[in-house]
Amino acid sequence: MELGLQVPKFTWDGGPAQIGKTFGRIAREADQAGLSSFWVMDHFLQIFGAPELDMLEGYTALGFAAALTEKIRLGTLVTGATYRHPGLLIKTVTTLDVLSGGRAWLGIGAGFHEAEHRNYGVPFPSTSERFERLEEILQLAHQMWKGDETPFEGKHFHLERPLNSPQSLSRPHPQILIGGGGEKKTLRLLAQYGDACNLFDGADKNVLPHKLEVLKGHCADVGRDYAEIHKTVLTNLFITRDGAGDSITPEQAAERFAAFGALGVDEVIVNSRVVSEPGVFDLIAQVAEALRAIVPDGRSPQ
Repeated sequence: MELGLQVPKFTWDGGPAQIGKTFGRIAREADQAGLSSFWVMDHFLQIFGAPELDMLEGYTALGFAAALTEKIRLGTLVTGATYRHPGLLIKTVTTLDVLSGGRAWLGIGAGFHEAEHRNYGVPFPSTSERFERLEEILQLAHQMWKGDETPFEGKHFHLERPLNSPQSLSRPHPQILIGGGGEKKTLRLLAQYGDACNLFDGADKNVLPHKLEVLKGHCADVGRDYAEIHKTVLTNLFITRDGAGDSITPEQAAERFAAFGALGVDEVIVNSRVVSEPGVFDLIAQVAEALRAIVPDGRSPQ
């Protein structure tokens, strides 16, 4: 199993003048701790807490992180289908992939946050149209990363010549992670077009295995090998050395995450309220090392 990190909040000591230094240190330490992936949310404003709290633009932040890291994969968790024109989105992810040496992922979903669209003047179409747009973006991503420059004629997007030069270093393309657990549309699109899913660790422990079974059914319907899908779970991690208060120790975290592996989960992606505290990555590295010894159920050791 693998351990990834999402950084969704940027309000740290020192205010905006220190955000770059703190965020850069977090990215470097995550890379050095052996974490597999590094994610930021792609939102125009902060959705965890007051909207006035600090929020960085996702791809600029990832480009900054790319320059400071060497191995860790980079992506948004996730970009909404409404946020950027698809041709420019694919170009942006390709640029990140080239400059990072082939470490970019495309994290994408239908989008849901209506208020930020209104605030920034970005159109927010109906749910059905957002999913139509998402499918066209996924189709175009595969086309552009194949080097196919023929015109793209969708219901919502029309590209005369979707040229992508330079081409991505990741082959056949940067991995496509589709966020969300919608059973009729999201997981179906994942089975058809995606390489990875991102599901939530909710209070009801029956939900995650159910979602994975639904995904397995969609894979069977479209003739996709379910084992090809990289399965990730997003959860919170409050870790300390002694497990005081409502925190847990590295050993307890590894035991908790091993339960995901028993369900077939390949990677746990964590948010951590103590991510900016000195020394926390010494503890997180212990969890990552312990997870590397765990083979998800149904998989063969690498």
